[in-house]
Amino acid sequence: QVVESGGGLVQAGESLKLSCTSSGLNFEHLVWGWFRQAPGKEREGIAYISWTGGTTTYDDSVKGRFTISRDNAKETVYLQMDSLKPEDTAIYYCAGGKGPVVTGLRLADYDYWGQGTQVTVSS
Repeated sequence: QVVESGGGLVQAGESLKLSCTSSGLNFEHLVWGWFRQAPGKEREGIAYISWTGGTTTYDDSVKGRFTISRDNAKETVYLQMDSLKPEDTAIYYCAGGKGPVVTGLRLADYDYWGQGTQVTVSS
């Protein structure tokens, strides 16, 4: 089971930190990613982190503003989101994959998905 938390309503320029916990999965042996889906749009990959956390990948739309990290001891993945923009408004999903991945930003790279958490950024 994968569960996201930390979403909410913020103003443009503010920050949010999303968390993702898992149970019943071999957390430290999975790669993890964050995706988002805005109304009327397809789900898109925005951040990826490798098994050890040594490799991260970001979509250009969030590069320099978002940071993905993981704490294997807590079996938690984080997404720190800074300088939020109205166009970041979406449902954010966490996903775990057995790997290896191609880019880490493809839906097909992942096997386990959470239900999502809403992030709304007002202008």
